[in-house]
Amino acid sequence: MKSKGQEGSLDELDRQILAFLQEDAKLTYSEIGNRLSVAHSTVYDRIQKMEEHGFIKKYEALVDLEKIGIPLLTAQMNITIDPKEAENIARKLAKSGQVLEVSTSFSEEFVILAKVVAKDQAQLHSFIAKSIAPIPGVLRIRTAIVTKKYKEERFSLALKENASKKRE
Repeated sequence: MKSKGQEGSLDELDRQILAFLQEDAKLTYSEIGNRLSVAHSTVYDRIQKMEEHGFIKKYEALVDLEKIGIPLLTAQMNITIDPKEAENIARKLAKSGQVLEVSTSFSEEFVILAKVVAKDQAQLHSFIAKSIAPIPGVLRIRTAIVTKKYKEERFSLALKENASKKRE
């Protein structure tokens, strides 16, 4: 990893370490080192630097909420907005614990895309009516309730590497 003035640079070893951590963040430095044929101290140092430079944001456990008895309704929202209010609306939405993702898009109209969870349709309706619709600059809200998930993953560096190798 290059650090002085080049915080955005990761080398191949850094990328491999990140891929292993994405797959299983509970791997020890020694386990990663053994898989990559490097010393565990090298893995430790690299991970510390990647944390310091913000390449690694946090470690988390992905929990199957339905298995632990917390089924949630998920909705994808397409919120048409006044472009002048985009930052304000996006920040307000991002502060809510019910909102899992917030992004903006501009094609024909300026929109905010949001992934929202609720315990049921009544709670979702209340959230939309009380927390989203009143925000200045919100013009239209289109909501699609997710009825079945076929795939839900985060981007993986290991997947990126496999895709790159297939193209070669």
